[in-house]
Amino acid sequence: MRLASRLAAIAALAIGLALAALPAQAGFATGSAAWLIKAETLHEGPGRAYDVVGQLPGETRIRVDRCTWRWCRIHAHGARGWVSRANVSFGQWPRGPFTGPKFHHPRGGTACFYEGRNYSGARVCARAGTVVRDLLLFDRDNRYSSVEVHGSTVLACRDRDFTSFCVLIVESQPRLDGFLDNNLSSYRVY
Repeated sequence: MRLASRLAAIAALAIGLALAALPAQAGFATGSAAWLIKAETLHEGPGRAYDVVGQLPGETRIRVDRCTWRWCRIHAHGARGWVSRANVSFGQWPRGPFTGPKFHHPRGGTACFYEGRNYSGARVCARAGTVVRDLLLFDRDNRYSSVEVHGSTVLACRDRDFTSFCVLIVESQPRLDGFLDNNLSSYRVY
């Protein structure tokens, strides 16, 4: 009897300790997955004027809590702080936004986005050189389902500021990719 009660007490203590540790682990798993491209100093707030609170090496897997126009609040490996947004990559690898192979895609034409599939419904057309960082500012966020491309290339992204899932479109698409269909938030026409 006595041994059974001691084992029960030890089991209860072990379960209690495990449950007490859960909130700290669960809280750290929040945020969007991203990469730190190169080594970065962590600051207490969004800017270099804030105190330094840590350092992380380059090519580090991080979690992004939120971003301003130029800074992101991140956490990784027990450290939290703000880093330059230009040094954060939301892609599958720790690369800057304009790295990688350069392809010879059509340039100089136009692109028209349609609210319906098969080029139907309300549309908006844009010439080469048009950059729309956030369709929400124009009350056009998450509306488009197809795109017609005429002699140009379109970079189409699911989230604002060309983050998250992006696709380079060189041919007309009667239905946008599943991640972009009614989820387009930023685009650039080349």
